[in-house]
Amino acid sequence: MVKYFKNDELNKLGRLEAFEEKCWVDLINPTDDEIEDAAAVTGIPEETLKAALDEQETARMERDDGYFMCLIDTPTITDTDEGDTYETIPMAIIYNDKCVVTVSLRGNPVLGDFISNRVSVDTAKPVFFMLTFMFGNAKRFLSNLRQIDKKSLRVQAELHRSMKNKELIQMLALENSLVYFSTSLSADIGVYKKMERLPEITENEEYRDLYDDVLIETRQAVEMCNIYRDILSGTMDAYASVISNNLNVVMKLLAVITLIISVPTLIASLWGMNVGVPFEGKSWGFWVVIGVCVVVTAIVSFVLIRMTNSIRIKTPKEIKRKRRRGE
Repeated sequence: MVKYFKNDELNKLGRLEAFEEKCWVDLINPTDDEIEDAAAVTGIPEETLKAALDEQETARMERDDGYFMCLIDTPTITDTDEGDTYETIPMAIIYNDKCVVTVSLRGNPVLGDFISNRVSVDTAKPVFFMLTFMFGNAKRFLSNLRQIDKKSLRVQAELHRSMKNKELIQMLALENSLVYFSTSLSADIGVYKKMERLPEITENEEYRDLYDDVLIETRQAVEMCNIYRDILSGTMDAYASVISNNLNVVMKLLAVITLIISVPTLIASLWGMNVGVPFEGKSWGFWVVIGVCVVVTAIVSFVLIRMTNSIRIKTPKEIKRKRRRGE
């Protein structure tokens, strides 16, 4: 899809029917024919326009004699059957003396704000256009990180009530999203640092201030992403320990039950052999065997319970309490 936009006399962004000088060309998942046409009217090579169409493309800055390109990662939300998935995709902002061109695989909310005039931009000022997008992109990262944090807290509350695989899978998906965000933000901030030396930014005080805002917001997003990722990683480790501990408790209980049941089974098996045994032929012999089973089972149960309690892992509070008592 190809769209053309340009500022009018009131500095409002409006859509054009065809290409004009000093306009903005928005390419969203363009076809080969659309890229060929855009390259013809803008004077930008097709290879450069296709750079952002590779989902694995890394963030970078590229300057040539006829154009300047900045390729950065942008956050995106994909609606799936399991819920919203947070990912990042590359987006290229390219400009030359003729126009500004944006290329991406999907529509971008920040560009949507430009089109609806919620955010003011000027297509005749490509550097201002690019910095304004970068600032909005950093804000979008921060907004998505807050959503991930809220969703993580909600999933954790559900896990406290009931430990289910569904919630654990959601937690894992959120942790993966934070890894993607962290990697993309690190790549973006690397590109922004290289832009600091651009004459277009250093020689213009307004652009310099906007650039500083972009860098501050992006660094804040990096810090938030690292904090949320560490918290979520620690939470996942804690739940893994809880699951392992619950499994150990269940296995210990089953082992105790198995040992207790084996005692009367052994006694009954000995008296059930096809040979002569004590109390054979006595009417009260059956009750004697039952009594022996009950007594021996009670003794074994008492011993096993004492043993399991003695090897129980004590909490730090219990250890401190025993130290105060001098035990």
